Amino acid sequence: MKRSLPFAALGGLFEQDDVAAVAGVLQSAARPGGHFFPLPEENEFQEAFARHEGASHAVMVNSCGTALDLCMMALEVGRGDEVIVPSLTFVCTATCAAAREAKVIFADIDPQTLCLNPAAVREKITPRTKAIIPVHFAGLACDMSAFEEISSQSGIAIIYDAAHAVGTRFRGLPVGGFGQASCYSFQSNKNLTTLGEGGGITTNDRAFAELVRQKKTFGYVYGPKLRVVSIGFNYRMTKPQLAVGLTQLAKIDRIIALRLERFQRMQQLLAEVEELILPASITHGHGCHLYVVRLDTDRVGFEREALRKELKEQFGVQTTVHYPAVWSWEAFHTIEYDRSNCPVAEKACQQVISLPIFPATSFDDLEYLKTALVESIQRLKRRSSR
Repeated sequence: MKRSLPFAALGGLFEQDDVAAVAGVLQSAARPGGHFFPLPEENEFQEAFARHEGASHAVMVNSCGTALDLCMMALEVGRGDEVIVPSLTFVCTATCAAAREAKVIFADIDPQTLCLNPAAVREKITPRTKAIIPVHFAGLACDMSAFEEISSQSGIAIIYDAAHAVGTRFRGLPVGGFGQASCYSFQSNKNLTTLGEGGGITTNDRAFAELVRQKKTFGYVYGPKLRVVSIGFNYRMTKPQLAVGLTQLAKIDRIIALRLERFQRMQQLLAEVEELILPASITHGHGCHLYVVRLDTDRVGFEREALRKELKEQFGVQTTVHYPAVWSWEAFHTIEYDRSNCPVAEKACQQVISLPIFPATSFDDLEYLKTALVESIQRLKRRSSR
């Protein structure tokens, strides 16, 4: 029987404790003399998140995009500089550099992990390289030891895009304590979400933390006398978001464990489907944000979009694509960039399919999803061979 397996807009779990946290903020604000400032929840969330992610400091902001923007500002990235990023990522990994008038340099990805390939990055480094932004794609840590070595040898700042990576570990350690900084997303489809939008920065550099903290709040320095010491913006999270961030953080390990169970079961179910390339290393330490397969277009006579259409129309399975190549967006028609020597990324961007697997997905739904994939592939192969 045909089912409906949507690609859910909420990636985590909202439960009664989250509702109570938001209600408590609203009830307090509604009382005589109530308010939404100050924000004691901000320090509490920042300290708890820094501990969870293995860093000394955390700064909460209103999105991962603004987190990346702030890091580019703090590094004084600007015209004449170059920033190296992968092609297979969300657009803001690259546009944070372009917005500062830096040249975006795309380096290739690893064919197994789909994360930025350190060897390819080394080939793209020039005297103008100001920063490198590796992405922990789908929740799998990139080769952080290699990037730390590159930074140590070259002096180039590493800003990790950890939008997918709350709870991700590299060789047993949380990823948030590596590099100059890591930037996280709490947008609605992430494993930890703060009422639709939100983000954070972790770092072990106190001065860097203070600088991004200033810039995310108008350039303020608080003290006996309020000072504005630099050009800044309003990138703050709200009181209700911070309150629910704390309840979400308290359950994030359970959310990831639920995802891991389902991802590992899907690995078992699809192990013999030779037309699909399965994700690498779905083990403890993977953040399990996205379950991304690749259609092996070298083995079949049809393209990814044909499979996605068949899954939706014949089986009610909604999939999505993470991601089109960044440089393929219209905005890049007028942005200076280099996409040379990225064959792995160019192919992967035509093959990736994100499957609808979430904490609440039943194991019965996983069986149905496997059946839908196998039958759709076989139908399309028969049609393409006619």
